Amino acid sequence: MQRKVIIAGGGTGGHIFPAIAIANALKKIEPDIDILFVGALGKMEMEKVPQAGYPIEGLEIAGFNRSNMLKNLLLPFKILKSLGQARRIMQRFQPDVVVGVGGYASFPMLKQAQRKGIPTLIQEQNSFAGKTNKLLGKKAKKICVAYDNMEVFFPADKLIQTGNPVRNSITQSAVSKEEALAHFGLSKDKKTVFVVGGSLGAKSINEALLPLLPTFEGKNIQLIWQTGKPFYDTARSAAAPYATQVKVFDFINLMDFAYKAADVVISRAGALAIAELCVVKKPVIFVPYPFAAEDHQTSNAMSLVNKKAALIIKDHETGTQLGTTLFSLVQNKALMEQLEQNIGTLGNANADMVIAKEVLKII
Repeated sequence: MQRKVIIAGGGTGGHIFPAIAIANALKKIEPDIDILFVGALGKMEMEKVPQAGYPIEGLEIAGFNRSNMLKNLLLPFKILKSLGQARRIMQRFQPDVVVGVGGYASFPMLKQAQRKGIPTLIQEQNSFAGKTNKLLGKKAKKICVAYDNMEVFFPADKLIQTGNPVRNSITQSAVSKEEALAHFGLSKDKKTVFVVGGSLGAKSINEALLPLLPTFEGKNIQLIWQTGKPFYDTARSAAAPYATQVKVFDFINLMDFAYKAADVVISRAGALAIAELCVVKKPVIFVPYPFAAEDHQTSNAMSLVNKKAALIIKDHETGTQLGTTLFSLVQNKALMEQLEQNIGTLGNANADMVIAKEVLKII
């Protein structure tokens, strides 16, 4: 009997890539399993999921808009409409289980599944659970989490600490440091810093780096800089005089190469980025995105900082603190080793398989 799974959610790479990793793990265990993704129309999952080889249907749903209150007037209608669309998808596809990975489409699908008595599993990626997941958690069969103390948000008997799924291209990468540096045209005799601000880039980090470019050259430190599309042209022209040492990209597809080349990473503190950094064991300076819902990025980062597994700079202090913190870390071998050792103990390269097995258990 072919089993059927709906995986709902998305909105950002942080939700989509773990969802695809769970789907791949389900296929590995049960090759003939039927998987349907449900996302939000116009969001990046509508492109990334088909690229990974899975079908996806889109709901007309949006989130609460904090910057434009007028747009929220339509929100109740969009939620009602998406609940209707979700109900029709359920009737047509008849899933055995629905998995929610967070993001807008998660709520209508899990809500309708729970109304119909279809088992649901929530994959909560952050250390601070969002409002919708807290609501849905009451009726979910299982909640897979990545952080300690999540019983503050969810019924303790439903929690399973699995860690966050990380893409196979990172967990199973065989690239050597020499190959990675050669790929970026960098020297193996210099320290390398990798800066990544999520798939869209991070304005505060990008702006703080501009005046530091001469210092990178002066201190003989190399930089791999993922800027995101909006800042790419600015960064590229600023980096032109330092082209041998500063490599600028709007987006990096081969993340395993960038991680392997790096001695230190500067990153936002989304759940996916943290899961990857724990697996690749890199000293990291987090600059949490301050406008994430419930400021969950700060809470994610602090759970590592408190274990002496990372450093943190507040977003509004990036301009004054980034250079000092970064250059003193690169020169402090003992601190780099300590951060590397401690972050390495928190990684779980097997989270996708653990979660997939839990999904199949509740059918």
